[in-house]
Amino acid sequence: MARVLISMPERFLDEIDSLASNENRTRSELIREALRTYMYRNQVRNVKRAEKNAELLDNLLS
Repeated sequence: MARVLISMPERFLDEIDSLASNENRTRSELIREALRTYMYRNQVRNVKRAEKNAELLDNLLS
């Protein structure tokens, strides 16, 4: 598995570590999950935007 170095405020990292500890997960697991969720939501937004644009175009062409 590849490694990535990121920078973040110490207080934010403390919150991440606390949440990971409360969920009995590693910091890496928590961050991977957060990124998967972000990417999924972004994909859903893009699909919805494309559907809306297609509907607008269809209305314009009708």
